[in-house]
Parts: sequence; C-alpha cells; structure tokens
Amino acid sequence: MSKFVLGIIFAVVVLLLVTIGFALLGFLPTRANTTPSQLESHFAMGALDSSVERHAPHVNNPVPITDDNLIQGLKVYTMNCALCHGGIDRQPSQLEHSLYPQPPNLITDPDTDPEWQIFYVIQNGVRYSGMPAWDKSLAADDMWKVTAFLSRIEKLPPGVQEYWKKATGGVAVSMPAAEKKDHH
Repeated sequence: MSKFVLGIIFAVVVLLLVTIGFALLGFLPTRANTTPSQLESHFAMGALDSSVERHAPHVNNPVPITDDNLIQGLKVYTMNCALCHGGIDRQPSQLEHSLYPQPPNLITDPDTDPEWQIFYVIQNGVRYSGMPAWDKSLAADDMWKVTAFLSRIEKLPPGVQEYWKKATGGVAVSMPAAEKKDHH
C-alpha cells in the first residue's frame, strides 16, 4: 500500500515538474488576442472566484443607498469603468476584445456577486488581467458607490433610472426580456 501511495506522489510531482517546464520553455500561449481554451477559462475563473471568496472581508456597504449615491456610482462607473466594462448606453466596451481575459460587460450582464466581493475586486484589482486596483485612485466611498450602483443595476429607483435615461439620450435602463435571452 505504501508503494502505491509513493507512486501516486511521484506521479503528481513529475506531472507538476513537466507542467512547470512546459510553461518556462514558452509552450503556453500568452497572447491576449486569442480565445483561451475552455479548460483555461474554467480554471482561471474558478481560481478567481475562490480567491475572492477566501480573501474578501464580509463587510457591509457603509455608504447609504440613496438616489444621489447611486447616481454618483453611475458617474464613477462611466468615468473609470465603462472603457473596459461597457457604457451605460449599452454599447460594447472599446476594449472588450482587446483584453485577456475579456472583461465582462457589467451593464448588459450585471454581476450577481455580493457587494463585499464586488468591492474587493474594485479595490484590489485582478492580477494577470486588465483589471487595476482602484484603491490608490478612488476614495473608498466612491468605490462603495459604484459597488452599490453595479449591485442594483437591474432594480434602480425611478429617480436613478430617469437620470440614466437623460444621461444616455433616452436609452432604456432595463433590457427587455427578449433581448436578455438573445444576449446569453
């Protein structure tokens, strides 16, 4: 039995060393303008989700959820996030196909993670992606305001919806159900 266990350990170590060697010899793709394999995408997103779940403090948003704060969050999003994550006019981001991993469009496909996880990603960024850490560029209150906006994007109060409609020249705030089906 002990030889069997040692054999498994040896096989795992050899596989790990071969994988590291494969990577260090330049055989792994590193281009940002090619589609990653499903295995790579699944592994990377799983690792990201697990890391955020493990490291993000479970804190509540200290910013009151008011129309003004949600509008401020929309403005922060427009100025700092829309270039990568899609504009509030529902247009694709300018960098959507230029970054790897491709950033999610947070307007047409809202994030469903809890606020504490969204805030953590905004604050700390995501290593090996185009997502910067905003903790040195934005005040904590601004990060919480954009977090509040993003986490409520499908159920914004009427005053915020009206501001959004005016800001986009009449583009609807919520996506019709048929468009949602076609989008996914």
